Amino acid sequence: MQYEFLKHFPRRMKNVGLYALIIQNSAQKTIWKQYGFQRLDEQLNVIFAVMLYIMEQSLKEENCVMDDIGAYIDTINMQYFRKDMTYDDCRKLGDFIVNVVLSNEGKVMHFDGFDFGKNGYQSMHISYVANRIVYIDRELKRTSYYLTDDGYNLMLATLEIENNMKLTIHEMIFQMHLEKQSYDKAVDEIKNVFNLLRIQLQKIQEAMGKIRRNALNYSVKDYGDILKENLLTIEETKEKFQNYRDRVKSRVKELEQENIDVKRLSAKDEEKLNYLREIEGYLNRTIDEHQKILGSHFDLKALYTKELEELIQMSFIKRFSLRAELYDKVLENPKALENLDYFLRPLFGREADKTYNLNKAFQLQRPVRKKREEDTQEALDFDEEGWQIEQERRQKRKLKRYETSLGFLLRETKGRGELTLKELGMRLDRAGEEKEQLIPNAEIFKEIMVELLKNREIDIDALKKERSEYIQDRRGEFQLNEMLLYLVEEYPENSDIKRIEVNRIEDGSTVSFDGILTEDGVRKSIRCSNVSIRIERKE
Repeated sequence: MQYEFLKHFPRRMKNVGLYALIIQNSAQKTIWKQYGFQRLDEQLNVIFAVMLYIMEQSLKEENCVMDDIGAYIDTINMQYFRKDMTYDDCRKLGDFIVNVVLSNEGKVMHFDGFDFGKNGYQSMHISYVANRIVYIDRELKRTSYYLTDDGYNLMLATLEIENNMKLTIHEMIFQMHLEKQSYDKAVDEIKNVFNLLRIQLQKIQEAMGKIRRNALNYSVKDYGDILKENLLTIEETKEKFQNYRDRVKSRVKELEQENIDVKRLSAKDEEKLNYLREIEGYLNRTIDEHQKILGSHFDLKALYTKELEELIQMSFIKRFSLRAELYDKVLENPKALENLDYFLRPLFGREADKTYNLNKAFQLQRPVRKKREEDTQEALDFDEEGWQIEQERRQKRKLKRYETSLGFLLRETKGRGELTLKELGMRLDRAGEEKEQLIPNAEIFKEIMVELLKNREIDIDALKKERSEYIQDRRGEFQLNEMLLYLVEEYPENSDIKRIEVNRIEDGSTVSFDGILTEDGVRKSIRCSNVSIRIERKE
């Protein structure tokens, strides 16, 4: 299947059908208006209230006859809905809800979900309630209603699970599939775990944006909730997923050692090996996302504290009119100028900061406010189109330098198959050229190498597959995966790259580059660990 995320599409549509058929059986029924329920939302509230009562009776294993349902509707109507209905009306309404809305007048209900694997619709049976015959006082024969599996699933799905519980549930399911060696299902679950962590990180970033704009608009309750979610996410996740990653790595090594040549593996083992590699990649990214959440958690606390302290300080500032309090008073009584020092003395009560940096004296100084705006990259409320265009132009130039550096590294490595950073440094020193292509500045080169070492093994086909499944909007930022895909797809000479492996050489050797510019325009010598880069090409 081309799109793996459509694999279990009928199962998803079964959940959609549970809601759709209730609305279909209820909407456009005129009987609702007889009892005063005019709007669809009112009708659905009554339906789910009745289903909840049937579920409670089913769980307690008690009878739930139509008289019980009518009495229940009559009670909640008198206390809450307050419609003009008698007990008989409530019983008739209960009969309508159970036998027409939930049972479709005894007709079998189906909902079609498209099966992309079989290229056709799959008919799925749906049933909310069932009934059985009971005898009350051993004499009276009655029909008792109870929820089916579909009814239970629908009612349980209407309860919202907290984010930390979602993470725990998906992690437990992932562990179960991993132990049973159901690696195809384990891939789906680790994707869900990764998505939940990414959502949590985005929530933190959105909260920080709101606090920067106005801390008073971000309530203490919201702040407490997000901190609680962060702590529950951080608590055990990293250690658990590191253990999972080690387990997956050992399983991959076992399969590779059984048959070094992958072509000799059976089709089933080869499929398992591919799934395990995909799981390992998502586990690496999950651990990275967890680390980002940890860092952002402390950044959020520091930002919120700082913003509140500044707001508190502003409340202590007492403002006055200089003309009314000073000029007019002096004009009325010029002799008050003799005591002007009493008025001005508080302005000089605080000892001024006396730090002096000699290097700053020879640098171009920019306004502090503008620098902060550049750092935060927030959209300005007033019209500054020219400034925004200039920021975008700078960002494009910076991304072009990332592209040049990474492209040069791929070109040099691809020609040899495998290359170390030390070998490349020695060649550039002898040639005395092309060094600026590899290292536009120290910061860009450092970020590229750190991202390469962090990912270690990069599968180009896996990156393409991931891009087709997830939509991300990070314009203006350097993303290693996106830059690699761009270099592979836009440059024909790189189109045969299949896999990139980057490893730190643990022999203590280092590589030095002299005369490298920094972002501040200062030339320095940089030293870094020796790194091995290997490119695997398509056959």
